[in-house]
Amino acid sequence: MEAEFSRKVAVGRIAASGMDLTIEADARECAALAARFGLPAVRALSCRYRLTPGRRGEVYAEGWLAATVDQVCVVTTDRFANGVAETFAARFVPAERFREDEDLDPEAVDEIPYARDMIDLGALAAEELSLALDPYPRKPGSVLPEGVGQVDVPPANPGDGDTSRDASGEMSGEKQSPFAALAALKKAPN
Repeated sequence: MEAEFSRKVAVGRIAASGMDLTIEADARECAALAARFGLPAVRALSCRYRLTPGRRGEVYAEGWLAATVDQVCVVTTDRFANGVAETFAARFVPAERFREDEDLDPEAVDEIPYARDMIDLGALAAEELSLALDPYPRKPGSVLPEGVGQVDVPPANPGDGDTSRDASGEMSGEKQSPFAALAALKKAPN
């Protein structure tokens, strides 16, 4: 299956000093990406790359992604345009040397296998866009209606939490600091 956004580069064409290039998705590719990601629209997607060849066929890719997408606000359900900007790094590794580690280091640079001397920068840009999208997008200025999303949780024991008892044993409405509560426990007779 061909990727919705594909820009292949031959590894052998990358100079020892490196290569800079910018890729952009056309209208058809933007529409296909919107369908893939469940978005109302992808208006624009471009990615600037700095490619540096490594030893044994590896290619280090630094990317600067910029996109404009339409998303649906989780608060108002209104459609709105949202800008996405992301920087990332990845290492392309020949498929025959690629090994998926079971103990992945979350801080390590992502490794991507490639075959037949071709790396796909479009597919990498699409993947990075999908990772950069807010899963719960909120239109700027949107607010939840009064009372929605608030949960009243009673204290575990009556008298604990936001109120305290005064010297007569009556509840006071003032908030007690946690340190004052600990000091009162230390002074309490066993």
